[in-house]
Amino acid sequence: MALTKHFKNTIMARAKTDKEFRENLIIEATNSLLEGDIDTGKGLIRDYLNATDNFPEVAIELSKDEKSIRRMLGPNGNPTLTNFIGILKVCSSTEHLNLKVYQH
Repeated sequence: MALTKHFKNTIMARAKTDKEFRENLIIEATNSLLEGDIDTGKGLIRDYLNATDNFPEVAIELSKDEKSIRRMLGPNGNPTLTNFIGILKVCSSTEHLNLKVYQH
């Protein structure tokens, strides 16, 4: 089921003003990746980057074209693990978030 434009706008507005929400987008994207749900992980990071306007920063950090990063995270994109981890690293660094994997 596709998300409505209103819902997407609500997500973007909240991400712009709520640091904890932005951090949770990154955490959930990472968890999705680790669980093998790449599409959800890409979507969450894409939402984060759109809300924070950080696509240019990620592109610079990864020495990639911004359009290439956008394509990687698009519905038909297929980022390499190196690129996806690089994107997560830049996003988590921007939020001063230290991601760790814990076993429970």
